[in-house]
Amino acid sequence: MATSTTAAAVGAHSADRAAAPQHGNAPARRKWRRAVTGWSFAAPFTVLFVVFALLPVVASLLMSVTDLRATDLRHPFAVNFVGIDNYTRLFSDVLFRRAAVNTAVFVVVGVPLTMVAALAAANALNSGLIRLRGLFRVGFYLPVVTSIVAIAVVWRFLLDPEAGLVNDALAQVGITGPDWLGDTRTSLASIIVMAAWRNFGSLMVIFLAALQGIPADLYEAATLDGAGRWQQFRSVTIPLMRPALLFGAVITGIGYLQLFEEPLVMTQGGPLSSTLSVSYHIYNQFGFGNYGYAAAAAYVLFVAIVALSVLQFRLLGSRDAD
Repeated sequence: MATSTTAAAVGAHSADRAAAPQHGNAPARRKWRRAVTGWSFAAPFTVLFVVFALLPVVASLLMSVTDLRATDLRHPFAVNFVGIDNYTRLFSDVLFRRAAVNTAVFVVVGVPLTMVAALAAANALNSGLIRLRGLFRVGFYLPVVTSIVAIAVVWRFLLDPEAGLVNDALAQVGITGPDWLGDTRTSLASIIVMAAWRNFGSLMVIFLAALQGIPADLYEAATLDGAGRWQQFRSVTIPLMRPALLFGAVITGIGYLQLFEEPLVMTQGGPLSSTLSVSYHIYNQFGFGNYGYAAAAAYVLFVAIVALSVLQFRLLGSRDAD
C-alpha cells in the first residue's frame, strides 16, 4: 500500500516537472506572437521608410565623401573616395559663402520679424479690440495655405519698379521707390518681408491658443499688485507662453534655413547672387551634376539646423532647473 502511494507521488512529481517548462514558456510564446503581429502591421511602413528615407540618407552621406558626378551614374561604385575634400571646398567657395551669409541674414532678421508679427496679431485678436475676429483669423492665415507661385506673382506686381502699388504709394508722398527685387540693396529685404507676411499666420494660430490658455486670474492678481499692461505682458504673458514661443522659433528657424521657394520663383537667386540661399545653391549644384559637392553642402545645412535648434532650446527652453 505504501509502495503504491510512493509510486503515485513520484509519478505526479515527475509529471509536474515535465509540465512546468511548458507552462513557463507560455508567456514567452505569447510575447513572441505579439511581436510578430506588431511587426507584421508595421512592415509596410518600415519597408517604405527604409527604401525611401533611410537608404537615401545613408547614400547621400556616402556620396558627400566621394567625387560622384552626373557622368558617373552608370558606374557609381567606380568613383573615388575624397574624404572631407568636398567640405573644405565648400568654405573656400565664394558662392557658397555668399549663400550662407544670405541665409543667415534671412534667419536672423526673418525669424524675429515673423514671431513679433504673429504675437502682435494674436494679442490683438485675443484682447477683443478687433471686431469680426473670425474673419481676421482667416485673412491672416490665408497666405499660409496659398501657393507660393500665386503669392510671388502678387508680390512681383506690388514691387514692380514702374507699375507697382508700393512705388505708386511712395510717389504720392514725393519718394521715388527703388527696384525692390532688382537692386542688391533691397532684394533680400523684400523677400524677408514677403516671407514674414506669408508665414506669420501659422504662428499666430499657435500663439493665440497659448494666450487663451493663460488663466485670467493671473492678470487680475497682477493688476491688483499695480502692474501695467507692459509689465503684465513681460512678467505673465511671455513666461507662460515660453513653450509656444520655443515651438514657433524652432519650426520657423528650420523653415527659414531651408529658404528655397521664394528666391527660386521671385529672383532666381539674383541680382548678383544677393538672394541666393544655401538650399538654392544645393539645388543648382545637383542640377550641374556635382552630386558629391551638393551632398556635402546639404549636410552642412543639416548641422546648421541642428545648431540653431539647440541654441533656441537653450534660450527659450524651460528654466525650471535654474
